[in-house]
Amino acid sequence: MRRVVLLVYIVALIAGAPVVCRSETYDVLIRSGRIYDGSGGPAYTADVGIKDDRIAAVGQLSGDADRVVDARGLAVAPGFINMLSWANDCLLEDGRSQSGLVRFRSDRLKHLTGKTLAEVAHMRGKTAAETAIDLVVEDDSRVGAVYFLMSEENVKKQIALPWVSFCSDTGSLAPEGVFLKSNPHPRAYGNFARLLGKYVREEKIVALEEAIRRLTSLPAENLKLDRRGRLAKGHYADVVVFDPAAIADHATYEKPHQYATGMIHVFVNGTQVLKDGAHTGATPGRVVRGPGWKGRARKSKTVDSR
Repeated sequence: MRRVVLLVYIVALIAGAPVVCRSETYDVLIRSGRIYDGSGGPAYTADVGIKDDRIAAVGQLSGDADRVVDARGLAVAPGFINMLSWANDCLLEDGRSQSGLVRFRSDRLKHLTGKTLAEVAHMRGKTAAETAIDLVVEDDSRVGAVYFLMSEENVKKQIALPWVSFCSDTGSLAPEGVFLKSNPHPRAYGNFARLLGKYVREEKIVALEEAIRRLTSLPAENLKLDRRGRLAKGHYADVVVFDPAAIADHATYEKPHQYATGMIHVFVNGTQVLKDGAHTGATPGRVVRGPGWKGRARKSKTVDSR
C-alpha cells in the first residue's frame, strides 16, 4: 500500500498537480491561486504556505496561518528578478525601493524637463547641436535624455526568444519628493507590467507561463542565485500575487510618474511589502550574491623591512 501511495505522489509531482499536504501552521497562507511556479510548466490551482523567510509548502494545504490571502482568480508566482536595475541610488533616498530631456542637475534648467531638444533649440534660436553643447556646459553634467531609436517589431522578436530575460534599466522610484525633480523613462514604473499586459495578454507574443519563467527562474539560474526564482519548498519566499486580466502600465513619456496597476500582493523574504496594491512600509530586502562572491577583500598591509 505504501508503494502505491508513493507512486501516486511521484506521478502527481511529474504531472505538475498540487500535492495534498498534512495540516501545519504557517505565517502566511496564500489560498487557491493559479500557481505559476517559474518552471514554465502549466499553471494549476493550489495554496502556498510561508514560514519565516521560506516557502514551507505548495499544494492543497489544510493548515492554519497568522495571515490568509485569498488568491482566487489571481496568479501566484515567484518574485520577479530585474536583470539590470539602477536602484542603488534610489534606495539611499527612499529605502522602500519605489523608488526627451528628462534630467537636469541645475534647478535653473529643470523647467526644460520633458521638452525635446528641437523645442529647446527653437526657444533659444540656435541649432540642435549648439543647444546640446550649451545644455551640457550650463548643467555641468551629461544631461539625461530619452532616445527614440528602437523598433517595435524588433522588440517583439526579442521578447519571443526563449533565452531572453527582462530588466528595467532604470531606478526604483516613487511619484513623490526628490524623484519628481526629473522625468524618468516610463519603464521605471511599468516595465514588467507592460510585458505581462501588452505583450502577453493583449498581443500574445509569449504565454504567461513562459513570461513568468523568464522573469524568475531563468535569471535566477543564469545568475546562480541560491533558492530564488521558483515556488518550491525550501526556496526563499519571494512571492507576487497579481491579476493577469488587469495588470497594466500607465506611465508615459509626458507623465512618467504613474504606478502600474494589477499587482495585488508582494512578499519579499516572507514579509509583505505590498498589500492590496499599497506599500506596507516594510523593507525586508537583502543583498543576494552569486558564486563569484569571495568575501570582502582584506586591506593589504605595507611592511617596512628597512
